Parts: sequence; C-alpha cells; structure tokens
Amino acid sequence: MYSCIIAGLLAWRDGFFSWGPFLVLTVSLFIAHGANNLLNDYTDFSRGIDKDNYFRTQYGVHPLVQGFWTKPQQIQWFIASGILATLGGVYALLYTGFNPTVIGLFIFGALVLLFYTWPLKYWALGEFAIFLIWGPIMIAGVYFVLALGAGVHNPANLWYVALAGIPFGLSVASINVGKHIDKRDDDLKKGVGTFPVRVGEKFARAVNQLAVIATYAVIVYLVAVHYFTPILLIVFFAGKRALLVLGVLTKPRPSEPPKEWPGWPTWFSGFAFYHNRMFGGLLILGLILDTVLRVFAADFLAKYWPM
Repeated sequence: MYSCIIAGLLAWRDGFFSWGPFLVLTVSLFIAHGANNLLNDYTDFSRGIDKDNYFRTQYGVHPLVQGFWTKPQQIQWFIASGILATLGGVYALLYTGFNPTVIGLFIFGALVLLFYTWPLKYWALGEFAIFLIWGPIMIAGVYFVLALGAGVHNPANLWYVALAGIPFGLSVASINVGKHIDKRDDDLKKGVGTFPVRVGEKFARAVNQLAVIATYAVIVYLVAVHYFTPILLIVFFAGKRALLVLGVLTKPRPSEPPKEWPGWPTWFSGFAFYHNRMFGGLLILGLILDTVLRVFAADFLAKYWPM
C-alpha cells in the first residue's frame, strides 16, 4: 500500500494522477502480495520446511500447519487471488495501450510472485527481489502507468521517481534481511539458501546496516538536488529508531530471548519493523506536504527552491 501511495503522490505532483487507475493498481497489487504469501506458505509446507516447530510457525499464523484449511483450499485461494491480481495487470496493459515497458513490468512482477519462495529465496536473491518490488520497481512502475494514461510517454522525472523508491524499498528489505538472519540456523538445517545463509550472519548484519544508512542518504541526496524540498528531512525524526537498529546489528543474535522482549523468536526483524513503521509514516507525511507545496505553491518554490 505504501509503495502505491508514494507513486500516487509523485504522480500527483507531476500532474499525472487519476483516481480510477490508481485504485485499480493499488488493490490489484495488494491482492498480488496476498497471493504471494499464500504461495509462499504452500510451497514451504509442501517441501517440508514449515514443520517441526520451524521459525515461521513460531511468530505468525500458518493456515496449513495449524489446520485452518487443506492444501487444495490454499491453492483455491491462491488461484482466486491470482486471477484478481492478473485482471489488474491486464487493466494496466489496456490502459497504457500494451506499452512494452508495462508488459515487461507485468512479466517481471508475475515471475517474482511465482518464484520468490523457490528458487529465488534459495539462491539468496529473495531479499534483493523484495527491495526491487517494494521500492523502485513498484513505485516507478505505478507512476509510469499513470503518466502513460495522462498521455506522457517519457516522463522527465521517471529516474528520480525510481530513486525516490529506493528508501522505502531498503527499509522494507531490511525487515526481510533481519528476519532471515533471525532464522538463519533453521534455514541452514533445512537447506534454505537465503542471503544470510550464503554469506554468514556477520556480513548480512553489515549489509543491513548499510541498507538503513542508505535509506537516509538517498533522501538527503534527493533534497540536495532539489527533487524534494527540505520538508522530506522530516524522516530524520525516525533517526533514533534507526540508530537503535544499527546498534542492535553490531552484535550477534542472542541465543535466548531477552527479558521483556515480546517478539521472540524475531529479533533483528522486530527492530527493523519498529524503525520501518515510523520511517514509512514520516516518509508518507513528508511526501504529502512536499506534494502540496509543489502543486499549490509552485511559484514560491520556483523562486526559492528551483529544481
């Protein structure tokens, strides 16, 4: 949802926004995310991963493990949600006149949805796919579809939009990397080759620290080049939580749950989510204020903060 909202706000500031296409894209992508979760649980359960008190079953509901429904029912829900998500993609293709780039985005999204759990996650590519999908791909993709619908085939700010998608993509990916560090031992035993399994916990923690730092660095860069106004620096109010995440990532995951820690067995992912929740909210708030200024105070910005 946040990725689509970011894309919608950036499209609004550039004069491309339209409620109908925006809502169709947002709902269909939301459903696609649900379809991916259904397939993820089905695949891991069928391959024997989500069994024997595996990490996944300790922190959240698993319909198959807990017997809420059967494997055929899970597939039925996946097919139903997949069809609805596909209809949204077909709408985007029709809306843009089957633009080649949109076709490519549609295919890329479908492939990631189908193959994230296996083999991408096993090849240490799942975390990178999460970053791309939730960040530059989805945000720039939705923006591009809205621009095409407005008759603009080469939006001047497209690469800036893709760059603007990086901070949120990194923030979301930091949760995913954190979760995979948390369950590295389980994944190692099960043969699931996530990024932390392939490179080791220490290196994965360092990469996650860089991701958190880069989240803010990209915002600063976009303000420095005047794509954003300084109001986007509001995200630094989440800086205390970012420092907390960075500090936690300097040490290995504890072997036992610390006192008064309610989120066990999640550890790094819990802190990353704690940061992302505030950062994402401030990012949306900053973009709303930035867009309002761009739309309603264009002359003022042209004089005092020209792009």
